Amino acid sequence: MNVAYQIDGREDASPLVLSNSLGTTTELWDAQLPSLERDHRVIRYDHPGHGLSSTPNRPLTVEALAEGVLELLDRLELERVSFCGLSLGGMVGMALSLAAPDRIDRLVLACSAAYLGPPEGWYERARLVRAGGTTAVAEGVLERWFTETLRTEQTATVARFRAMLEATPRAGYAACCEAIAAWDARESLGAIAAPTLVIAGAEDPATPPEDSAFLAESIPGAALAVLPDAAHLANVEQPESFTHALLGHLVTAPSSSEEAAA
Repeated sequence: MNVAYQIDGREDASPLVLSNSLGTTTELWDAQLPSLERDHRVIRYDHPGHGLSSTPNRPLTVEALAEGVLELLDRLELERVSFCGLSLGGMVGMALSLAAPDRIDRLVLACSAAYLGPPEGWYERARLVRAGGTTAVAEGVLERWFTETLRTEQTATVARFRAMLEATPRAGYAACCEAIAAWDARESLGAIAAPTLVIAGAEDPATPPEDSAFLAESIPGAALAVLPDAAHLANVEQPESFTHALLGHLVTAPSSSEEAAA
């Protein structure tokens, strides 16, 4: 599974992989990149069927997406990395940590969930997108991605992410919807060994703070940070708070599960 990627920062710095949400590209992390690349070798990539990555002609699962990341790490000769994933990217991070725990140093799960049912809703979204493209679901997605305040006050940001979403090929988006439909790691979270930070958006309707709290309670030693005034794309809506939490975790591993308002 060949995925498109880009690398920023010093080659000798600690490697950090950033994994996108459904319907976004590597541009999702633009606000974080200047701070991260100072001390990390930052690897960003597009999910299959997103951005510059090709769409595989077979069904996708979250576990298969994680296998694609492992193939990328092998190609880049990276034995061990820290990993930060948002939404679908967080699911990939969980799958990676379970399948190849020796490859993950620190783990950040942002606006994600161990299960995002019911599956029928995702299969229906996949059907709609295959029939009408991502434009068919764009309005509802944008309402989940951003709070009403941002949608009103930052119209350029909304327009940029709408264009990103609507440029996503229908086959790739639909295949990833079906991967999410089949994803259920609720019984496996206790096996994640990497020091983990869970980040939630306080106003996220897609993966509410309760989903993040479940992750933090189920993953041994995990910490929880809830960002106020943020919906699903919390790193875009609250970039400074998100980056501060991320960098803090990469430097100092959490010792216990606790909620920290940023």
